[in-house]
Amino acid sequence: ASVAILSLIGVAFLVFGAESLVRGSSRLAGRFGISPVVIGLTVVAFGTSAPELAVSIKSAFAGQADIALGNVIGSNIFNVLFILGVSALITPLVVAQQLVRLDVPLMIAVSVLVLLLGLDGHIGRLDGGLLFAGLIGYTLFLIRQSRRENAAVRAEYAQQYPSPGRLKGAQWLLNLTLLLTGFGLLVVGSRWLVDGAVTLAREFGVSELIIGLTIVAAGTSLPEVATSVVASLRGERDIAVGNVVGSNLFNLMSVLGLTGLLAPHGISVPAAALQFDIPVMIAVAVACLPVFFTGHLIARWEGALFVGYYLAYTLYLVLAVTGNGALPLFTAAMRWFVIPLTLLTLLVVTLRALARRRGSAVSGADT
Repeated sequence: ASVAILSLIGVAFLVFGAESLVRGSSRLAGRFGISPVVIGLTVVAFGTSAPELAVSIKSAFAGQADIALGNVIGSNIFNVLFILGVSALITPLVVAQQLVRLDVPLMIAVSVLVLLLGLDGHIGRLDGGLLFAGLIGYTLFLIRQSRRENAAVRAEYAQQYPSPGRLKGAQWLLNLTLLLTGFGLLVVGSRWLVDGAVTLAREFGVSELIIGLTIVAAGTSLPEVATSVVASLRGERDIAVGNVVGSNLFNLMSVLGLTGLLAPHGISVPAAALQFDIPVMIAVAVACLPVFFTGHLIARWEGALFVGYYLAYTLYLVLAVTGNGALPLFTAAMRWFVIPLTLLTLLVVTLRALARRRGSAVSGADT
């Protein structure tokens, strides 16, 4: 019981630490004249991914690399299937064209790159440096691209991340305190969550990879949950979607990249992750393209589909860990019925969307 309480306190510290970090850093960035769009795309994306970074680096240095890797893979799967799914159930989500044309294909490409880098069973300093260099290039591109955003997008980000204008002495102190408090809570929270997760894994005979893919991944993704759900409730639907895709890219390039660079022995990549979990992460990223492409909208039924698949993925992990006899039947049902039916549905919806666009283009040309 004490271990579970320690883990829950660790999760709470991570959530409050990320919130404090985002609030303090976004206000200070706004004071230095950084636009709300750039703050939303960079500072907030970094902030909501800070728990994953803190936990992964702590795990890698403590020799629990399976938790570090499982944390990133599990968080990316959780972000798309659960967070986007729940957000779309609240209100259908509008998807910006840039996400379809650039960010989602980039997320797919980096996911495949992680698989290729891990084929030798290890993500070392060279691999980490390559991923982190990609993050620097992506961030510079976002800053350049943000200058071209239209007035509506600027207004949406300005409402979510307002510039505080001129800060007084007390406000500077408050925001610096928020910033430092956020970092402190992240450090302490990550330590308690990792220690609690490792203890739970040993007590129940579960692998650290599974703990990282489930409990740790869900716990460190809570800032993304809060950001996307609140954005959906407020009608700021670009932020809800962009936060998830941006966080996934930051997880892969920043969290894995920095952990690979800083950890003394890098990150070991178990065969189980190469054979199942990383391919699932890639499949989830690929599934975003047709869903996002159909009318640039994530409908409620697509959100329900995402949530359903996350529950199925979690159930598979539980059945596999417990050695339940229902696992072969469940796997066969998913492989030969559920997944083909989903692919067929997405194909039909995509073809209909293409037909509607072609019809609109023809009617527009006629007029």
